[in-house]
Amino acid sequence: MGANRRHREVRPKAAGVVGMLALLLLDPAAARAGGLYRFVDDRGVVHFSNVPTDDRYAPMRRRPRGLRLSASVSPAVPVNHGYDSLILRTAQAQRLEPALVKAVIAAESNFSERAVSRVGAQGLMQLMPGTAAELGVSDPFTAEDNVDGGTRYLREMLDRYGDLQRALAAYNAGPDAVDRYKGIPPYPETEAYVERVMDYYRGYHGDFHR
Repeated sequence: MGANRRHREVRPKAAGVVGMLALLLLDPAAARAGGLYRFVDDRGVVHFSNVPTDDRYAPMRRRPRGLRLSASVSPAVPVNHGYDSLILRTAQAQRLEPALVKAVIAAESNFSERAVSRVGAQGLMQLMPGTAAELGVSDPFTAEDNVDGGTRYLREMLDRYGDLQRALAAYNAGPDAVDRYKGIPPYPETEAYVERVMDYYRGYHGDFHR
């Protein structure tokens, strides 16, 4: 393999941001020269290249200015493309970034439709029964109903606070806690949650091409 030619395939557990960073470390000139391209094959394997030879490759969008990986970014951003179409459709309906919705799902349930938390939150976006009822979600264990309700609730929190991190904190700890502390509550679980979602959000930008 020539010095200026790099192809890499990343298995699901090592894909996403980590795979991209690994490629940059192997050949930092790649990004400067011709950019990076990726595609996900039918086995869920993510392929990266700076010299695409397959028409399935698509250019990777540059990370938006101001978005940087935190020093504590997880080395295992969850990889799952099974809900991407649903996420894209539902996020667009609520004027949300699909990468953000996917990040919340990953942090909340790790893409498990049947997930139930220790406090009773349910489904992909971990809706509490009372919240689900208020949102008109008839079956929180159905992906379509759960993601529809979860994205509408996330939209409400964003409209309420006008700040992404506060909205995420409210999604996790409830708006009363955010109001009480006038910001992200000093709960270790909520602080870690907001940071994790933000890291996943940055990692999932490449999953949704515009």
